[in-house]
Amino acid sequence: MIVESPAKAGTINKFLGKDYEVEASFGHVRDLPKSKMGVDPTNGFIPQYVIPTKAKKRVSALKKQAKGKETIYLATDPDREGEAISWHLAALLSEDNNAVIKRVMFNELTKEAVKNAFEHPRGIDQNLVNAQQARRVLDRIVGYELSPLLWRKVGRGLSAGRVQSVALRLIVERERDIRNFKPEEYWSLHAKLSSTRPSEAEKIFQAKLDRIGKKKAELKNEADTLKIKSALEKETFKVISVQKKERNRKPQAPYTTSKLQQEAYNRLGFSAARTMKIAQMLYEGIELGEEGSVGLITYMRTDSVNIAEVARKEAAQFVKEHFGKDHLPKVPNFYRSKKGAQEAHEAVRPTSVFREPEKIKSFLSEEQYKLYDLVWRKFVASQMAGAVDLVTSIEILAGSEYFFKASGTRNLFPGFLAVFEDASKAAKKKEENSDDEEEGEQEFPELEQNELLKLHELIPAQHFTKPPARYNDASLVKILEEEGIGRPSTYAPIIYTLVSRDYVERKGGALIPTELAETVIELLVQHFPYVLNVQFTALMEEELDKIEEGELDWGKVLHDFYQPFEEHLKEAKEKMKNVRQEPVPANEDCEKCGKPMMIKWGRFGKFVACSGFPECRSTKPISTGVACPKENCGGYLVKRKGKGGRKFFGCSKYPNCDYIANQLPTQKVAGEESEEKPPEADEVDADV
Repeated sequence: MIVESPAKAGTINKFLGKDYEVEASFGHVRDLPKSKMGVDPTNGFIPQYVIPTKAKKRVSALKKQAKGKETIYLATDPDREGEAISWHLAALLSEDNNAVIKRVMFNELTKEAVKNAFEHPRGIDQNLVNAQQARRVLDRIVGYELSPLLWRKVGRGLSAGRVQSVALRLIVERERDIRNFKPEEYWSLHAKLSSTRPSEAEKIFQAKLDRIGKKKAELKNEADTLKIKSALEKETFKVISVQKKERNRKPQAPYTTSKLQQEAYNRLGFSAARTMKIAQMLYEGIELGEEGSVGLITYMRTDSVNIAEVARKEAAQFVKEHFGKDHLPKVPNFYRSKKGAQEAHEAVRPTSVFREPEKIKSFLSEEQYKLYDLVWRKFVASQMAGAVDLVTSIEILAGSEYFFKASGTRNLFPGFLAVFEDASKAAKKKEENSDDEEEGEQEFPELEQNELLKLHELIPAQHFTKPPARYNDASLVKILEEEGIGRPSTYAPIIYTLVSRDYVERKGGALIPTELAETVIELLVQHFPYVLNVQFTALMEEELDKIEEGELDWGKVLHDFYQPFEEHLKEAKEKMKNVRQEPVPANEDCEKCGKPMMIKWGRFGKFVACSGFPECRSTKPISTGVACPKENCGGYLVKRKGKGGRKFFGCSKYPNCDYIANQLPTQKVAGEESEEKPPEADEVDADV
């Protein structure tokens, strides 16, 4: 049997025993060549697959081991890419072999799931393979045609991608919205009130001015607000209605890939790439002492919220034993996946709910424990009864025309909140920079209709409308999913590529486009508006889904895309603005030859280069304008890039000065060291 990784092979080998030889293929064994496009649009878009150099040795070993075997089982991941890898393996292993090749699939690495898969093997699903081939060819065409165009027009080493560039466009356009945003002033007015009855007088609560007569209260400035405040100080406050009602809050579904990435970012601060890396470890198996290597979660690339019936029953048993029968719903909770979800998969869940996070904490790293705990709690909560809240709404009249409203929520029955605290409102409010008042937890006195209230204080407050928040890992994944851009397996690589290619910088979690990104997007949108169109990209994803379902021919999808793309490409080669050939004087001379230095574009953005190129190849990064904090240095800080793509700031006088920091110092004082921990010595790439 062949799987994709050594960890996965080791776990499965323990389940199957000596009857099977389990080997790892280490991913892609055939792919499009790196040196050329490898696709001929004039000949049916047939891919020209080659064995990557790094895979040749492994492929030879697999072929040798496959000789003489009666049956070969392919157990790659249960998605399009996994199916395509199995298809490539089958093609290679059948060249000199008569073995029967079968495909097995499982969504979790447990003994029961693996054995059940071997009892029900199938052949290669060609529709899945064709969908993956279509995606790979589409991305290759866009990447290998647009990237060289950017090299010629902007700077060498740049990349463009069918989905990547659309995601970048979203980030760039959000930044432009923020830049063009003009804040508007508005005011609010709150009253601190209490009952006039002695038994209830100690409970002071807060109400907000809601209406003036029949019109919504819209306080535009301080003068109007203070005028109303002065009038209200003379008025009598009276309760005109008190409403109390119970509200049931249902738990959310167990995690899909995108929801896991969003909540891991919001709750744990994990990037999408970090989340998927940790999830892969939990899926492939963790050594749990005497129990051996165990896959702790189901497959982590999924857009389905389905769960196996055995998992549902196990969760019900756990909830009943640990929280009581009243925490179980009367009818088990079922959830509906979004349109187009791969229903053959399960949601991300623990392989056994009885492996409580605390019980296995000693076997996990800190980040493994945090992510497993999140997955475990979300799943258990999804199978529990809803929470019950008491919502109180009070309307108050001051004088004859000023209406105030107060509302609050008090939990009566925790239900699923006993396991998974609901942080969705807080996260949403933070994400949207909302100033809206949410229902509070304030406690109200027992009030009656027409009861007079005592006014303690009127509190005016100034506010300004806020621009939309910059995207972060969570909000970008959310918008990509909502717009139908990409698939669960693509979200983390998209963000990683944008950051590593210097199109996007991280600042406090926010994804901020660089000047290079804005230039590239402006050019691409101008000449390839349909390729950079969100709706068009989403439509392409729908067509890939239809290929998977056998409803569309993958060659036709590629042909329909390529015809207009080729026409736009020819036009862009002639008419696209050439930013690369428009260097700007840097107002300094080259230290090597004395010729003027020029600001040019490169793969990592702008840099300073000698105008005497190619005779003189002197280059240096652009100064940040911040003096090096080291005493008597005299240099300035420049942005550099270390091994692994890590960005940092270093002194322009390196190697004579070795000052480095993750962020620019806030105090530009000679001799003051940054509080930020610098990158390790082996991460610093001084040549960049």
